[in-house]
Amino acid sequence: MVTAREVTLQELLGGSYQYTVPLYQRTYSWGRPQWQRLWEDVVDVADHRRDNPSATHFIGSLVLAGFRDNGPGGVQRWLVVDGQQRLTTLTLLLAAVRDHRAEHEGPMHADRVNEKYLVNKWEDGDLRYKVLPTQADRGAYRGRIEHAPDAAEGSRISEAHQFFLTKLLGLSHPPADGEEEPLTLAEVESAVVAGLSIVSVTTGENDNAHRIFESLNNTGLKLTQGDLLRNYLFMQLPTRADEVYTTLWLPLQNLLSNEELETLFWLDLVQQDPKVRQTEIYAGQQRRMRDLQDESQVRAEVERFLALGRLYDVMLRPEKERDDAVRFRLARLRAWRTTTTFPITLHLMERRSLGDIDSDELARALLYLESYLVRRLVFGRYSDGLNTTLLAATADIQGQDDPADALHRFLSSGRKHFASDDQVRQAVMTAPFYTTGRAAHRKLILRWIEESYGSKEPVDLDSATIEHVMPQTLTEEWERALADQLEAHQDLREVHTELLHTLGNLTLTGYNSELSNGPFAVKRAELAKSGIRMNQEISAEPVWGPAQIRARAERLADRIVGIWPGPSAEAASGVAHTAWQTLSDAVAAIPAGSWTSYGELARLIGSHPVPVGTYLARTALPHAHRVLQAGGTVSPSFRWPDAHRTDDPHDVLAAEGVRFSEDGRADGGQRLLAEQLAELIDVDIDLTDPRSLAAPGNDPALRDRWVDRLHDHNDPESARAMIEVQRGWVERGGRAEFADNAAGGCFLVVPRTSARAIWPVIMYPTYGVEVVFYHLAKWPPFTDEALLDEFRGRLNLIPGLEFGPESLRRRPSITPQTLRPAAAQEAFLDALGWFLHTVQEDDRSA
Repeated sequence: MVTAREVTLQELLGGSYQYTVPLYQRTYSWGRPQWQRLWEDVVDVADHRRDNPSATHFIGSLVLAGFRDNGPGGVQRWLVVDGQQRLTTLTLLLAAVRDHRAEHEGPMHADRVNEKYLVNKWEDGDLRYKVLPTQADRGAYRGRIEHAPDAAEGSRISEAHQFFLTKLLGLSHPPADGEEEPLTLAEVESAVVAGLSIVSVTTGENDNAHRIFESLNNTGLKLTQGDLLRNYLFMQLPTRADEVYTTLWLPLQNLLSNEELETLFWLDLVQQDPKVRQTEIYAGQQRRMRDLQDESQVRAEVERFLALGRLYDVMLRPEKERDDAVRFRLARLRAWRTTTTFPITLHLMERRSLGDIDSDELARALLYLESYLVRRLVFGRYSDGLNTTLLAATADIQGQDDPADALHRFLSSGRKHFASDDQVRQAVMTAPFYTTGRAAHRKLILRWIEESYGSKEPVDLDSATIEHVMPQTLTEEWERALADQLEAHQDLREVHTELLHTLGNLTLTGYNSELSNGPFAVKRAELAKSGIRMNQEISAEPVWGPAQIRARAERLADRIVGIWPGPSAEAASGVAHTAWQTLSDAVAAIPAGSWTSYGELARLIGSHPVPVGTYLARTALPHAHRVLQAGGTVSPSFRWPDAHRTDDPHDVLAAEGVRFSEDGRADGGQRLLAEQLAELIDVDIDLTDPRSLAAPGNDPALRDRWVDRLHDHNDPESARAMIEVQRGWVERGGRAEFADNAAGGCFLVVPRTSARAIWPVIMYPTYGVEVVFYHLAKWPPFTDEALLDEFRGRLNLIPGLEFGPESLRRRPSITPQTLRPAAAQEAFLDALGWFLHTVQEDDRSA
């Protein structure tokens, strides 16, 4: 039976009681803001009690569970289920009152406060203390109660006690003219023990304290998933909690931070269920351990967590690894700074700890993993489905005798974007490496390439930055130098755009950025002084232009394929042949009046828009003019296969029925998605879930990049309209997440705790807002076509917008220009607000 009553500290601490904070609870964590608030409450109620001695002030609740062995005599023991931070702080305040009064008013106060509120006079050991904090805090707490300050030095407990001593000392200052007399120590003590009101909630011996603990956590007194799991484990250890805590849990807690512990519990779960989310750690672990029969089995689980924690600690801090090769690979993966690799890495580390594989096999598996990351980025497909793939890999290789080979086979098969040697070479020659993936990853790859030269005197590359040899902004001197190296039919601007961001034109330097646009002769002299081998090679060139960039790209490609092994030859060959045939069939199948983009074709075959564009430019395919840039514009580099053909592809498309806006963009409603292209050619392709394509995050740098690109590609009024819509979505309770990929879209995400992420639109800085009807039709609650159609109708209230019923099978776009008028922004935000409310209502009713 649960009962609640209002009490004071005088009632709570005035008898033979002990309030024990369970081992599973958090350590004492209150700080200055909480101490200050409590002190202000004490001063306030003490002031009121001068006029009304019975005045009280409510400061919160305390949830207690009785011990089963409580009898009619002796110390009555209670487990503190909730409220330990407040209760511990109040007793530290009383200890400060005791110490201050004893020093300034006489030693009799020390014994009186001690015996009434802090200790059980006739008890020994732990039972002596009326409040017994969690084990990690007990030494510091005893130090303050027993006047042994050295035992508490530097702890939060010590800081809290000192904070209140300082406040009490301040009461001794004489008042200024016109001020009231300061509070006396007796008034402060009375306010603490009789003026602060607490609701004490107590449970009977048949009540489940753990259930109450969970219930409290669900009503706003939030604890982490790790806190809840710790609580659950130690609630299952009624007789062995102390031993398990001291020998197993405390070493684990000392090894990993709270955040790292929580991640460890998630990593343990995803070994068996790749779909489990980090918000589901507690529920998932509780389900997994539901059938544990006795305390020995619970202890074994904690022991297993400690073993996993030690492996995870080495993953996070590779310098602790003893084997040189494994340490090198772990350090590389740690430098990549992504948690995506954690599940598979922990699984492989555990396999070695169990004796299934040795360190050489582990290092080889980690090399395949590193190679997979590097080759994907070089190929331009870094974020697409990466998390899903690596989580699936963990499940796939479990139980296989040679996990390194099993991992290699898994990553090489299907549409996992493990770039072959040929794909790497093509991407190094043509892909804009400088705008691919994260800047930190691009620098790492260049750094690792440099390290592969094996210089006898290693150079400190930490402060180096990526530098364009041929600069991003061409000076007249650079234009003249490049013009001298071009063929008659080549356009300088096109060549500059084509080669600028490719790997062959990039290096690492530490010299002043003011030289970035300087002539090659000046750069060459600086590069010659560099200890970086890549720069010494560049400085050996007499001039720098297309030929040198391409030649260097070939050398770098050779080095990349030599450092990082590719997919199995059989898998790579089969996938490449099938992919280009699929692309050719899809382009030929695009009907008149429709168009697709290089990006959709890339999604269809598991490639990147750049090699797709290169393939189309070199291969005469029917209907290739129906492939446009993502924004619905004809690529500047488009050429008819027939060199004598001069008609404008824009006019041809318009004659075929494609509608264009005033600024020359094809109607997004007529664009064919990868899924629709697959249907046209009757192929069954498991396209990556668009939720994994986002790789969104809240990194301020990504938002800044989105805003910068928005202003680069739009007039000021249109850019401002896009920003206002994004801001309005956030003000209504939505979340804006920015993708770390080439497209760099802003996803307007509905915040959810347990269900999958969902968003109605993606705001691209280059061409506008994409409404994801096609995907929404697969995501509840919009699997209800009536709801989806209502969203379409609400969007059509935007002036100048008219999405037809066929749009529900597509991803139509709204141009930034459409959103310029305030009325358009208001109508759009009304539709988005309805979407947000609809999803939240569906979540509540689920």
